[in-house]
Amino acid sequence: MLDFTSALYLGMRHAHSTLRPWTQLTTGRPAALEAPQEGQRLARGLARLLGQERATLGTSTFHLFWDLFDVLARDRIAIYTDCGIYPIARWGIERAAAKGVPTNGFPSHDPAALEALLNRDRNSGYRPVVVADGLAPATGRTAPLAQYLELVRAHAGYLVVDDTQALGILGQGPAPDRPYGSGGAGSAAWHGIGGSELIVVSSLAKGFGAPLATLAANAEVVAKFEALSACRVHCSPPSLAAIAAGERALMINAARGDDLRARLLTLVLRFRRQLHEAGIAASGGFFPVQTLKPVSGIEPARLHDRLSDLGVRTVLHAGNGSDTRLSFLISTAYNAAYIDAGTDALRAACRRKRDARLCASSTRATRNLRGGRSR
Repeated sequence: MLDFTSALYLGMRHAHSTLRPWTQLTTGRPAALEAPQEGQRLARGLARLLGQERATLGTSTFHLFWDLFDVLARDRIAIYTDCGIYPIARWGIERAAAKGVPTNGFPSHDPAALEALLNRDRNSGYRPVVVADGLAPATGRTAPLAQYLELVRAHAGYLVVDDTQALGILGQGPAPDRPYGSGGAGSAAWHGIGGSELIVVSSLAKGFGAPLATLAANAEVVAKFEALSACRVHCSPPSLAAIAAGERALMINAARGDDLRARLLTLVLRFRRQLHEAGIAASGGFFPVQTLKPVSGIEPARLHDRLSDLGVRTVLHAGNGSDTRLSFLISTAYNAAYIDAGTDALRAACRRKRDARLCASSTRATRNLRGGRSR
């Protein structure tokens, strides 16, 4: 089976034998009572990578976002949401809204619309908190974070960025021959921005392959979060196994992260080139989530089923509105033959009639699968 559904973009898997040993999975204590030293060390490493004064850990971005807006609301805040944000951050915003925090939405990646809202509310007495994803995986577009941050500074507010997709992939100093940049610190580094107004929340479970999350910001914000977070009292902290995986991810990123990103780019470009040759278009740019644009004569759900019949797993998901979209997720765990087998199967699945040519292509995909995945 060819599997294009994993978001482990850099191929980090962290087998037990590769991790620093641990004697127990958890201390049995909430993070508010005692954070393990290993976790504190990882948090310091993440703060350095992200260019922030301080960082803290959470079991997931859900746990961090569930508390973040509630903690910020101890001051008088109003939330301004880029409408393209991922649902998990939105859940935290909805919790704050249910408690009476004013919330506003603006069109995705539209600084002018945000500016109009902020100017409208300039004398409201509320401190603005702007929330956006650093990168939209369906399009491969980064949010205009520099403009958002400039507007936030002018109104003495905060910019909260969900950078889960960009962490480990984007970094500082992007160039035409190196569109990801270097270092893997995420979208803020890619844009070259920072400051005390910036709050970054990221899962390590995609680019870094470790099932935990971090919140990084200025020292005052992180200290306030750790003091007031309900999840740090009532929910289990990240396991010592997850922390060990996070530590290993940072070591791999420091040692050969840029090589992995270069390999990832090569595979993405190969995939896109073969789609172009087949007359198939995809959004996503250089990002490893490649979402097919509508293919004439075949619905995405039907295409998904045909690919499955050919032994290819893809992601079928909701697009804008009620539309569905089909995506291929590219990873450094693949090699050129694996990509070729996937695009061969896609060409076959796009044919309207399942004839002898389809069967031949299916056979070729199976042959490539046997020798295609990198070990």
